[in-house]
Amino acid sequence: MSTNHRFELPPDLPVPIDDGACDHLVGMEVPRACLPSTAERLVCLHDFSVERIVLYGYPRTGTPGVPVPKDWDLIPGARGCTPETCSFREHHAQLHSLRAETFGFSTQTTAYQQELVQRLQLPFEILSDADFVFTTALRLPTFEFNGMTLIKRLTLIIERGHITKVFYPIFPPDKHAAEVVHWLSIEPPRL
Repeated sequence: MSTNHRFELPPDLPVPIDDGACDHLVGMEVPRACLPSTAERLVCLHDFSVERIVLYGYPRTGTPGVPVPKDWDLIPGARGCTPETCSFREHHAQLHSLRAETFGFSTQTTAYQQELVQRLQLPFEILSDADFVFTTALRLPTFEFNGMTLIKRLTLIIERGHITKVFYPIFPPDKHAAEVVHWLSIEPPRL
């Protein structure tokens, strides 16, 4: 399955810079919070029995047929949630072969995320942190847009309940899944 041309990123997007907002994360224990999943279950990342978890966080996906909000493209790193998700879909088999379980997450509701999972035919679950339990506990970077608090784009590699690698900032988002595959293929598990 290839990324549809509708999801291509516009040229000249502002590139996010590393503001140090994720410097504290490596080595942290994952919060003992269970997040609602698009598979209609609770996922407890601190107690997951796989070698590695790839948890990519994104600000928000759009609604089909609704134009991208004005000024969204001016926010460094904001645009590209659907292309990034499509990229993780296309690399899912490789991630799985590297013994990594993939999850996406955002602060959108599970109902909103379920539409995305169905529309893009995702082979993995999206987790909702609409109550900001996970985001607050880890002090993840956020930004405000049109009255919404959204997380900045990042990816956490989790091993045995601890964060061992952080990708942040991420640009371009549609190439990020390949970057994660490459890193997993050369880095042995740390814990």
